[in-house]
Amino acid sequence: MTPTMDKKKHHLNEMNKGTTLFFILGGFFIANALVAEFIGVKIFALEDTLGISRFNINLFGQEGALQFSAGVLLWPVVFLMTDIINEYFGKQGVRKLSIFTAGLIAYAFIIIFFAIQLSPADWWTTQNQAQGVENMQTSFKVIFGQGILMVFGSLTAFLVAQLVDVLLFHQIKKITGEKRIWLRSTGSTFVSQFIDSFVILTIAFKWGPELVGNVTPWTWNQILAVGTIQYFYKISMAVLLTPVIYGVHQIIDRYLGKEESSKMKELAAL
Repeated sequence: MTPTMDKKKHHLNEMNKGTTLFFILGGFFIANALVAEFIGVKIFALEDTLGISRFNINLFGQEGALQFSAGVLLWPVVFLMTDIINEYFGKQGVRKLSIFTAGLIAYAFIIIFFAIQLSPADWWTTQNQAQGVENMQTSFKVIFGQGILMVFGSLTAFLVAQLVDVLLFHQIKKITGEKRIWLRSTGSTFVSQFIDSFVILTIAFKWGPELVGNVTPWTWNQILAVGTIQYFYKISMAVLLTPVIYGVHQIIDRYLGKEESSKMKELAAL
């Protein structure tokens, strides 16, 4: 093999590694975002889940158990993946992946909408009555058929928060350079998660119902109380996941090789 062919083979190998990395990170990003949307319909009480006494914290006049959408379990992971993809593939990579993911989420809900319209088989509708499910069609519609306001609010919050996260991440990186991964990761997440937490609630439960007129809108106190609790949960998770970011960086740098890793980070920063 000539030196030229050897060099070309090496270059193709490095390109394949970068492509494989993007598929792995992007696939995990999309999977978590989709699953978060589907499980987001469930609201759970944190203290009851952990088997501890309720805190009954009073926020903006709202008192009771700490309640969250199940989707918050995965959104911190999505934003963590955003920062890692941002580090190696830049703003363009994250922006395209975010728009593509939003499109897939919208597509998924369109398919679910048509699936709900299908006439159910009689035996399927009543097959789980012994387990307390009176009507499977009704349950399917309630669980999967999230309101269009929730879907619109969620997609809007996702896209806006993603774009803000990307911009802040690079601004912080310009100031700090390659050092302080934790600062650009948590700093950008703190701001983007604040936007994500309140945009979805405002659209889905305040402005949307006021516009439609057939759903009772939440009060601003409810929006502030629920949004604040979910925001602090998300940023707490962002801090706790910081060591994971460093671990993932080490694994990726080892996989790519020092030279290729540095080259990708430099291109991503442009």
